[in-house]
Amino acid sequence: MKFTYPKQEKLKSKKLIEQLFTEGQSVTAFPLRLVYLGTTFDDAVIAKTGVSVSKRHFKTAVDRNHIKRLLREVYRLNKAVYFNNLTTQHAFMILYIAKKNPLLPKLKHV
Repeated sequence: MKFTYPKQEKLKSKKLIEQLFTEGQSVTAFPLRLVYLGTTFDDAVIAKTGVSVSKRHFKTAVDRNHIKRLLREVYRLNKAVYFNNLTTQHAFMILYIAKKNPLLPKLKHV
């Protein structure tokens, strides 16, 4: 599996995101929360993933974008581990729930 995060794997559909938060289940491992939902896509991808950071805790867009960039990097480097045993299509949303800026080494171990 390549260490990429192509456009096809990005969660962009507003309907799917809304469905993910209303019907999905979540798992929390501080400082992250993963919301997931088994679904089907028109694409041949096994999973679509989105990343979000609270505007309440991080007021400036610079901080939010930096954290999202770090989360996407951790996801990109470890997605082979996450999706090796996945057989059906899923939608995922990774939420950063802490109130302080993360360190990349700490995120890699979550």
